[in-house]
Amino acid sequence: MSARLLVAGVGNIFLADDAFGPEVIRALDQDPLPPQVRVRDFGIRGMDLAYELLDGYDTAVLVDAAVRGHEPGTLSLIEPELPDGSTAGAPEAHGMDPAKVLALAAHLGDEPLPRVLVLACEPELRAPADEDIAPGISATVREAVGRAVAALHTLVPVLLADPAATPPLGRPDESAAPSPAGLPGRVGGGAEDR
Repeated sequence: MSARLLVAGVGNIFLADDAFGPEVIRALDQDPLPPQVRVRDFGIRGMDLAYELLDGYDTAVLVDAAVRGHEPGTLSLIEPELPDGSTAGAPEAHGMDPAKVLALAAHLGDEPLPRVLVLACEPELRAPADEDIAPGISATVREAVGRAVAALHTLVPVLLADPAATPPLGRPDESAAPSPAGLPGRVGGGAEDR
């Protein structure tokens, strides 16, 4: 029997490189994962993702832009520490903070959460904190979309065979607390904004 696996794109398509997750999910339409994998773009719908995480998956891979301090376009594989469910705040109506979504899912569910991995991309363009819209993904992150699709095609078979396996990913291969999905800073800002 194959493991149940969720691949979830998260991010705001109107906030520059935060659109990375949804762009990867869209690219998977042309290069699909195996049929036993549920692939879905959650965008900024944190409540929907929290409930989806309670649907009996063995593993969930969140695809997101995250500031990690690497060169823009760098892919990282992160395994966040899962919350215990003792505290949960409501997800933002127009944002997606994966840490808050995981805390809400842990709070709502009776069973433990699935194993969660984050396939993260270091953004280049970040929307200003005072702007609601900064359309357009950078060329650097757009190029990383194809590499993320290839990485998922490598990771997914490993996770389907063994949900506890450590899937391969080229360096950096990280494990740390999840970064917020909101990407403050300026669009196309200088080095001081990275």
